[in-house]
Formats: sequence, structure tokens, C-alpha cells
Amino acid sequence: MSRPTRALILLAAFASCGALVGAASCGGSRASKGSASNAGDASPEGASTQEAIGASCTPSEESSPTFTGFSASSVMLDANNPACGSGSCLVNHFQGLTSCPYGQNAQGTPPAGEKACTVPGTGQPVTQAVQPWCADRQPSAAVYCSCRCANVDGQTDDGATYCDCPGSFTCTQLVSPLGPNDTSSGAYCVEDGTQYDPNVSCAVECDPTSGSCG
Repeated sequence: MSRPTRALILLAAFASCGALVGAASCGGSRASKGSASNAGDASPEGASTQEAIGASCTPSEESSPTFTGFSASSVMLDANNPACGSGSCLVNHFQGLTSCPYGQNAQGTPPAGEKACTVPGTGQPVTQAVQPWCADRQPSAAVYCSCRCANVDGQTDDGATYCDCPGSFTCTQLVSPLGPNDTSSGAYCVEDGTQYDPNVSCAVECDPTSGSCG
């Protein structure tokens, strides 16, 4: 499948830790610092990707007014996101829309005192029900620029291009392969302290009465 048709890679919902290949939150191994490397630092493209790691990004799927938001049980890569250089906008077990912390119902009505969801940068109303963020997985912890730092075997010697994760990020197995030639699967740079644990994460949703989000 060509790269343009895979700009948005929505992975199957993970029902258990076993579905996360080597994920740190499931007790899997992490690549040691500096083990995931290739030509990333030797080219302007690689340098710009590494500089973008951790930068905020708005997933391109949110440009649709009919998009209902992301699920906390899934991982998505937005491979052509302009905020991320040659890397990807990583949506790592995030719920809802990045611009709408408290969500809205199917009629487009948000919680009392809050704004309805709109398409970022346009003000166009979102026409679907949207779930609120998870209090512990707000966009700053779950949606940011990242890059592929190792393959599904934790290796970087297969001829593909990989990046080095900066000091506050760990190379973490995150994306299960969709097929034998899936070049998007494997490990990505994940910010320390933000790994997803299905037994603990997303237990509380954002609520405007507590003022906990946004």
C-alpha cells in the first residue's frame, strides 16, 4: 500500500496488554538509549524529525466535522502531519478530540458553561457526539510528534530509517504489524511517564465541575 493512502493508520483496539507488542506499560522491554539509530542525525530530514519529537500536533482526521474522536483503546499514526517533519503525529490511547476537552452530546450540546466542539482553525461545528478527554491522558501526554525508533523485534539493522529518542523519551514497542511488510509497525518515541496501562489509565474523564482539563 502506498504511503499517501496510509497517512492515517488506525490500529485495532487493544483489548488487553497482550495486544501491545512489548509495550512498556505491559511489562515489555524497552530499547536502551542510543540503540535505535540510523541516518536520522546525518540528514536535514532526520534532524528536523528529531527536533519535532514531543511537539504538539493536531491529527488531520480532526479536520472533518463528522469525526467523532479517538478511542482510548487505540493507537493512531498521522504520517503526513505538517507539524512533525518526516515523523508522525502519534495519538497514543487518547480519547475524544484534542480541541474539545469536555466533549458534547449527539445534538452538539456541551456540558453547561463549555463550548461546543468545532473543527480546529475553522470554527465549523462538529456534528457528532464526542467523548470528553481522559483526565490522565490529555493531549500533552498522549498526542504529540514522534518517530519510529525500532522495528517489532527492537532492532534497527534492517535497512529502514529510524530515529533516536531524546532524553525524556523512551523507545517503546507500540504498533503491532498489520501485515508482513508493514513498515510502520514497531517502537516509537514515547514521553517518559505517559505509557498506557489498560488497568489504570483513563479511569476518570474530564469534568468541567472539577476544572481538571483544558
